[in-house]
Amino acid sequence: MPKTIIPFGPQHPVLPEPLHLKLTVEDEVVTEVIPALGFVHRGLEKLSEIRDFHQMVQVVERVCGICSVIHAMCYCHGIEEMMGIEVPPRAKFLRVIWSELHRIQSHLLWLGLFADSFGFEALFMQFWKIREKVMDISESTTGNRVIVSVNVVGGVRRDLNSEQINWILTLLKDIEQEIGALKKTLLTDYTVTKRTVGKGVLTKQQAYGIGTVGPVLRGSGVVQDTRMLGYAAFNELNFEPVIESDGDCYARTKVRFRETLQSIDLIRQAMSKIPNGEINVKVKGKPQGEVVSRVEQPRGELLYYIKANGSKNLDRLRIRTPTFANIPAILKMLPGMYLSDVPVIVLSIDPCISCTER
Repeated sequence: MPKTIIPFGPQHPVLPEPLHLKLTVEDEVVTEVIPALGFVHRGLEKLSEIRDFHQMVQVVERVCGICSVIHAMCYCHGIEEMMGIEVPPRAKFLRVIWSELHRIQSHLLWLGLFADSFGFEALFMQFWKIREKVMDISESTTGNRVIVSVNVVGGVRRDLNSEQINWILTLLKDIEQEIGALKKTLLTDYTVTKRTVGKGVLTKQQAYGIGTVGPVLRGSGVVQDTRMLGYAAFNELNFEPVIESDGDCYARTKVRFRETLQSIDLIRQAMSKIPNGEINVKVKGKPQGEVVSRVEQPRGELLYYIKANGSKNLDRLRIRTPTFANIPAILKMLPGMYLSDVPVIVLSIDPCISCTER
């Protein structure tokens, strides 16, 4: 059987990320995959030697706009641990609220793009229509829709009053109903199930063995979510990871859909328990030492390694993003699949190349 090498990306109609794969194909069936990375280098980690540790909060937010507040939170957690800073309880709850809002809009964005990858344009538009309401909440409470810049070392720079909280709760009720109305279409429609069930299967052993994270890992039945560590205010909320066991594109879709509704519940819990008080503390001194900080992004575990020497600039900043951990899963999932399944399977890991290449 003759072999054909087909380049997939870095530009592709259904792949909004510059990921390049070399696919070896025999009679429309993929037999081998070789990824090629390196199109979006921006030197963000190098900036830690130029910008002081306070300014770096705004820099790390630009690693990825879709989950910018979670990048900033992870960085701030690391600096605060290094400097022995105790963040006010109210700030911890506010961090949870904004991070879960980011998780909702990220998952809604992915659900829309995923539907678009197999031609379901109506479903794509419905999910993005709902996402606009989440973006409205971010804009009204932080002043921006994407990169919200609320986290600072020592807490947060913005607060929520009772009127804003009541408005958010009312809007979340509408968002929850609209997402729920799409459940039947997303999980039972012939178009969706035909393109996702049994596609790109990653077993529990494979997912754990190659170090996948986030919905890719939980979609294969592994109970792992960094929020279980209880950072910020998660230790005061009722939380259990969303798990599916089939390990295919359909399972990963269900995990993200269910997590969207779970995040709404977490926001409600946080708002019902949020204490009064200050939202930040004055930061004195400069960081010294090294630390590893971990949080849960919409795509999975985010890891920051920070090294400081007691000056205003950091010695080293190293970021391990979830897409970097999940790209090896593609090499396991694609062989044996038809060429037409490639865009769907690649998107099922929710790739973010701007996260991976800095």
